[in-house]
Amino acid sequence: MKICFATNNKNKLFEIKNKLGEAYEIISLSDLGHFEDLAETQDTLEGNSLQKARFVYDTYGVNCFADDSGLMVEALNGEPGVNSAFYAGEAKSSEANVALLLNNMRGINNRKARFVTVITLVLNGKVEQFRGEIDGSIAEHPSGSHGFGYDPVFVPDGWQCTFAEVDLQLKNKISHRARAVEQLVDFLK
Repeated sequence: MKICFATNNKNKLFEIKNKLGEAYEIISLSDLGHFEDLAETQDTLEGNSLQKARFVYDTYGVNCFADDSGLMVEALNGEPGVNSAFYAGEAKSSEANVALLLNNMRGINNRKARFVTVITLVLNGKVEQFRGEIDGSIAEHPSGSHGFGYDPVFVPDGWQCTFAEVDLQLKNKISHRARAVEQLVDFLK
């Protein structure tokens, strides 16, 4: 079965292709001739992932799934949340987002945070959603060179290092996205 993952992120595509195996032909947005970012105008992760998956299904007539992720920091009332990619502005700069987050956390003892991914699948017009979460805390300073986004400051519960300090293969086995992907894979299989 051909199914579109509504992304052009090669790392995400590689990860999902490995998990689904030969039963599914996973294509990307670029395979459909779509090279721009998809709109994310909703106020929840569920809403954004549905918006993207529904757009691809309705526009291109192909079964599709899309994801949206966010970092929820308890002491900041859930910020950056649904606006995680744009926290420091429209440029989507990971470095600026992390710098703003650490600035906003200055002097705050409660460092609890949660990474969340929601995947929406539109399969033959029917909608299914899958949610993956991982609890952790925000480090005082960035550390590590692996990963992307907030990985250099997110320390999963029970760990002594950030997501950016571990091998990507290990992170991809236990992360919030991995947990949502596992649910999607179980559903599709």
